[in-house]
Amino acid sequence: MIEMTKMIEVKVMMGDSTIVTQKTFDPALVSNFFVKITQGLKEWSFQDVSTSNNEDLRRIFTKFEIMEGNYLISGHISLQFHVLLYYKPAQRVIDCQKELAEIVSLTKSKEQQLSDDSDQFVLNKIKEMGYKDFDHQKLFEILYENDEFREKIYKEIEDSAGIDFNELSKKKMKLFDELDSLLVETYQTSPVLIDDTRLVTGEEGCLCTLDIEFVKNKTKEGLFDPRKISNLTKDNILKRLDEIHKLFKE
Repeated sequence: MIEMTKMIEVKVMMGDSTIVTQKTFDPALVSNFFVKITQGLKEWSFQDVSTSNNEDLRRIFTKFEIMEGNYLISGHISLQFHVLLYYKPAQRVIDCQKELAEIVSLTKSKEQQLSDDSDQFVLNKIKEMGYKDFDHQKLFEILYENDEFREKIYKEIEDSAGIDFNELSKKKMKLFDELDSLLVETYQTSPVLIDDTRLVTGEEGCLCTLDIEFVKNKTKEGLFDPRKISNLTKDNILKRLDEIHKLFKE
C-alpha cells in the first residue's frame, strides 16, 4: 500500500490564479490491486470493487467471504482518502473568471439602476392606461391580474436598461460549467492501518479486517469455542487465510 499511494508532484492552479505544486497519488492503482485480489479468490463470493463519493472524503473498498463447514470467513479491505480540488494551470481558467467578474459587475450596476427607476416607470405606465387615483393595493391587483401587461412592463424595463438579463444569465451558467470542466482532483491519504472506528470517523488510511463467525440456523455468532472446530475445518480455514496472504504478497 505504501508503494501504491506513493505521492507525485503536479502543478495546479488556485482560485486566485496562483500556480502551486501539489502532491497526489493515483487511486486507480489501489482499485486495480483490489480487483486483482478479488479475481484471485476463485471460490469466494465478493463485492465488486467500489468507490464511495462523499464530497471531499472517498473510500475504495471490497468485501469477500466463504463458508468452511459451519464457519464464515469474511474479509474487508478499504483505502480511505481525501480529495482536494484545484484548477488546471490553464489560461482559460483566468479568462473565464474575468468574464464572470465582468458579468457580475454589469448586472449588479444595472439591477441597482432598475431598482431606482422601475417604480416610477411602472407608475407612469399605469397612468398611461387611465388609472389616476390608486394606492399600492390597487397597483398590486393590476400587475397580479393582468399577466400580459405585467410581462410587457418587465420587458420594457429591461429594454430601458439596455441589457438582456436572460442572455447574461445563460452566459454566466455556461462559464460556470466550463470552469467545472477545468477542475482537477488531487488525492491525499496515509499508508497506515486503521480500524473500523477510525474509518467511520473519516480518518485517512487502509483497513484490512478478517473475521471468522460460527453460523447456526442462519444466525452468525462472533463468539464461539475454537476447540469445537474439527481438525479438517481448521486446516481448511488456515488454507483460506494463506490464500489471502499470498494474494497480498504478489
